[in-house]
Amino acid sequence: MASFSIKFLAPSLPNPTRFSKSSTVKLNATPPQTVAAAGHPEVAAERLEPRVEEKDGYWILKEQFRQGINPQEKVKIEKEPMKLFMENGIEELAKIPIEEIDQSKLTKDDIDVRLKWLGLFHRRKNQYGRFMMRLKLPNGVTTSAQTRYLASVIRKYGEEGCADITTRQNWQIRGVVLPDVPEILKGLEEVGLTSLQSGMDNVRNPVGNPLAGIDPEEIVDTRPYTNLLSQFITGNSRGNPAVSNLPRKWNPCVVGSHDLYEHPHINDLAYMPAIKDGRFGFNLLVGGFFSAKRCDEAIPLDAWVPADDVVPVCKAILEAFRDLGFRGNRQKCRMMWLIDELGVEGFRAEVVKRMPQQELERASPEDLVQKQWERRDYLGVHPQKQEGYSFIGLHIPVGRVQADDMDDLARLADEYGSGELRLTVEQNIIIPNIENSKIEALLKEPILSKFSPDPPILMKGLVACTGNQFCGQAIIETKARSLKITEEVQRQVSLTRPVRMHWTGCPNTCAQVQVADIGFMGCLTRDKDKKTVEGADVFLGGRIGSDSHLGEVYKKAVPCDELVPLIVDLLIKNFGAVPREREETEDK
Repeated sequence: MASFSIKFLAPSLPNPTRFSKSSTVKLNATPPQTVAAAGHPEVAAERLEPRVEEKDGYWILKEQFRQGINPQEKVKIEKEPMKLFMENGIEELAKIPIEEIDQSKLTKDDIDVRLKWLGLFHRRKNQYGRFMMRLKLPNGVTTSAQTRYLASVIRKYGEEGCADITTRQNWQIRGVVLPDVPEILKGLEEVGLTSLQSGMDNVRNPVGNPLAGIDPEEIVDTRPYTNLLSQFITGNSRGNPAVSNLPRKWNPCVVGSHDLYEHPHINDLAYMPAIKDGRFGFNLLVGGFFSAKRCDEAIPLDAWVPADDVVPVCKAILEAFRDLGFRGNRQKCRMMWLIDELGVEGFRAEVVKRMPQQELERASPEDLVQKQWERRDYLGVHPQKQEGYSFIGLHIPVGRVQADDMDDLARLADEYGSGELRLTVEQNIIIPNIENSKIEALLKEPILSKFSPDPPILMKGLVACTGNQFCGQAIIETKARSLKITEEVQRQVSLTRPVRMHWTGCPNTCAQVQVADIGFMGCLTRDKDKKTVEGADVFLGGRIGSDSHLGEVYKKAVPCDELVPLIVDLLIKNFGAVPREREETEDK
């Protein structure tokens, strides 16, 4: 494959008085002196032989490394998934009745596994014959035209069709049927969207600051970087097989805010803005991930890159992971397992080998993220850095919207803003570039009674995955239940500050319960009558921001019907909540 190179102009340096050494924090992107020397495992030379090779334009696992591989790797070997897109295999597959597809293992694997390289997930268990389609939406930025197009796709599917905002600033649309896919893909291209390489062993949506370019306090506008990363990863939406056969999924983010809206500590690669010798660039964190069996925060790579090298270092890290990562037990295939085996310095050395000049500077001590920074609430109306303009953050309950909702939101973006919408990792929407003179009229729009700029305080931080309504891996229903339980809790207690509550339907933790103040992970348990019922493991103590920390299990296997009193008790004991009865008595 042709090599990828690009010249990227660094932004002008931030005002040095704003980022004096006394106001900055290393934020764990700059390792302590002991890290570089820590963990220098002895690694045999043969272990560093790349396990994949290029053949006919695609990257495949070498014959000698095919012992003990997992079933997904065998599916990739049997037939290259990217051919469904790059060689138009989807055109023929879409013509075959799904009942006929199921009669052949090859085509059955096409719809259940390989189509995930096109962002298509067959909902075999709960919506047989229908697919969820996940897009690529770098930095969560989209347009009114794109939103209307997606609305038109899901509308034709009636009750089966809807859309969800994900925890990676992305859209997922539901109800898609296979015969429609070729036409949908063409429609996506026409409005400047793609779903390519958004599932399975690929790079996920690059996350950035949802207030990029409009925030008076931003460190750097992340949009150019996330766009470049997405263009590289997808080969400008034409496909990039060089990074489409990873051992497992891989999450990147570019940090541009002191608020750390981007959640760098849970990404495989996080770019942390930093100055070095007067040059703007990024320190690197690597290895953050969640899985059913293990969760880890990202650690410093002890590396800094100038803005020009954002894509080359991403490419080098991906190639090291692709070449050397585990392909056996799927629970041990994320990049952190490879870092563990090689040691941070050993992994770093492999990255250096794959850099264009085989050079990688050590981390800068001048991180630009301020540690003593209170995370701001972006919901509601806030002034932009552009004089006379504001943005509005709208709460989208658990991220679920219907076609008419999307049309309404697109209309708001056109009538009051610049036709742009931003998705956030908390499953909400921001409409930027609103003239201040239009704010009063906007706040009177009927749809804001549904998507409020000022939701109840417990609703603000509520996040929920798809749940078993559509997802075959989910053990419990999440979206409707989380709303219902939160509403009941709100009736019982009063709070003065938001509490982030996340609901995930299974141990894969797509809703990231470990970063929540209170998290709920679906499970099956028994009630007081010994009947099997839906329940949740309850997590407590997750933190985001500069002092990030992953929450831990507080109580296991609580029946969902018993969660309200438990949540009420936690809110009173840990978050300063006051029972409504007491509050009413004190007010008399």
